[in-house]
Amino acid sequence: MTEKRKDVLSWDECFMQIAWVIAQRSKDPSTQAGAVIVDQNNIIIGLGYNGFPRGCNDDELPWEREGELADTKYAYVVHAEENAVYNANKNTGGCKIYTTLFPCNECAKTLIQSGIKEVIYASDKYHDQPPWEASRKMLDLAKIKYRQYRPKFKLKFEANE
Repeated sequence: MTEKRKDVLSWDECFMQIAWVIAQRSKDPSTQAGAVIVDQNNIIIGLGYNGFPRGCNDDELPWEREGELADTKYAYVVHAEENAVYNANKNTGGCKIYTTLFPCNECAKTLIQSGIKEVIYASDKYHDQPPWEASRKMLDLAKIKYRQYRPKFKLKFEANE
């Protein structure tokens, strides 16, 4: 008798891998971030990556990281978490978001207002910077759970024969 596979991806592994894949759509030369929103049934309802707003030609806006605000990407880029909320195909209340980077304070406000209940993130490389300190403070006050994704194993992408 053939038994079912036991080494299947967990939901965390699956959705974080999808977040990494959608991040590759970003044209940002320094940071590629991705986010996946899933409902209570583990159905994907929204995807997002960091980039300029729809209709804004990315050849006419700056990708610079330093200088006056209007001369840098920071004045224009929509973060992955925000785009995932904007792209959601149903209400995000009670949902989880998987994101490649811990959300900044602006994204935290969007997640709180949209009813996200849990944040699963891969990297927290900006942990000690004020926008991320503010983010954690707001998420705590709103009683939104957050936890760091810990990969269980290295994924294989080769086809099964």
